Amino acid sequence: MRIVWLKTELLHPIDKGGKIRTYQMLRELRREHEVTYLTLDDGQAAPDALERASEYAHEVIRIPFRQSPKRTPRFYAELARNVVSPLPFAIAKYRSPEMRAAIRSLLQRGEADVLVCDFLFPSINVDRDIPCPTVLFQHNVEAAIWARHAQVASHPLKKMYFGEQWRRMRSFEGAECRRFDHVVAVSLEDEETFRRDYGVQQVSNVPTGVDTDYFRRSRTREPRPNSLVFTGSMDWLPNEDAITFFAREVLPLVRAQVPDVTVTVVGRNPPAHIRALAAETPGIRVTGSVPDVRPYLEEASAFIVPIRIGGGTRLKIYEAMAMELPVVSTTIGAEGLPLRPGVDAMIADEPAAFASAVVSVLRDPAQASFIGRNAAERVRREFSWQRVAAAFGEICEAVTSQHRPEQLPV
Repeated sequence: MRIVWLKTELLHPIDKGGKIRTYQMLRELRREHEVTYLTLDDGQAAPDALERASEYAHEVIRIPFRQSPKRTPRFYAELARNVVSPLPFAIAKYRSPEMRAAIRSLLQRGEADVLVCDFLFPSINVDRDIPCPTVLFQHNVEAAIWARHAQVASHPLKKMYFGEQWRRMRSFEGAECRRFDHVVAVSLEDEETFRRDYGVQQVSNVPTGVDTDYFRRSRTREPRPNSLVFTGSMDWLPNEDAITFFAREVLPLVRAQVPDVTVTVVGRNPPAHIRALAAETPGIRVTGSVPDVRPYLEEASAFIVPIRIGGGTRLKIYEAMAMELPVVSTTIGAEGLPLRPGVDAMIADEPAAFASAVVSVLRDPAQASFIGRNAAERVRREFSWQRVAAAFGEICEAVTSQHRPEQLPV
């Protein structure tokens, strides 16, 4: 099968959940199928990103693209211009006539059996009259993220802005899901949302996976007592909100019972206000980008996921589980993952309940070890990337066969 895979970035460095899922799935699909990776390129990828693309694709087509860094004058000017647009800003910023032309040229040569749009964002550049089957790979229900932003925003202007972006995203996302031949979600919950909210009938789901060989305890480090760790891209608003919420509303409650508790926040591009929060809150350390998260996971007593905003599924949870860490997550943080509360992870939402769950695993090593062992055994048994990619490939082949013209008798 010849797959054209659309993306808005080269994958290296593989430093956030969406990149990890795409990389692992494409690396497996490449073994069985021919993959052409067509992407925008804003010049921010690693110096060896193009060279290393051979790990997940047979051919790479790059479209030069300029994206304004967040919190710069140009970024705010683009936000202002977007006020009068019907498109959500998160989509409009990826509009590229050059990418649209490249997709059209490639497909008109008849060199694709199926086109996969990875995330909703590249779809702004996909024509409606595509001459091959199309699959929209939805890592999240994007509108749900903006709805939750609006719900938790305290400033009236932010609440109004997020609410408007949610309405635009809901309209755009629904229309795009209905026009693609098939939608692939990353959980049964997301699949049901696409059916219920958008009226999408051709939709299925593949689970989240984990590299069970990579994420495995080395046994060379001992966990530091009363140490918590959080991993995630810190330039993603849901992660920023999660750490702010934990530091201000949960950590004081934990510290009242475990005074020496520490929190390590591991992830790329932490904004100034997160660094400032760490500086003014004893016991919080912000690392920024790191070459390997495993040492930080091995040194921790527990893994926290205090996420209040988001969609899709959190790969970080399966990574922590594979490292035998007890996970304490909100319901939204664990959304879409078939976890058994109290067996695979601890689930709590309100600050007092979340703090109580954290204190419980810190004070009871036997409970923490029980949860960590169960979690590791389960992800190794059920959630390898080989199984996930095979399921995705089967969906693409089914979509392709449904659109293949019947052979006429000679």
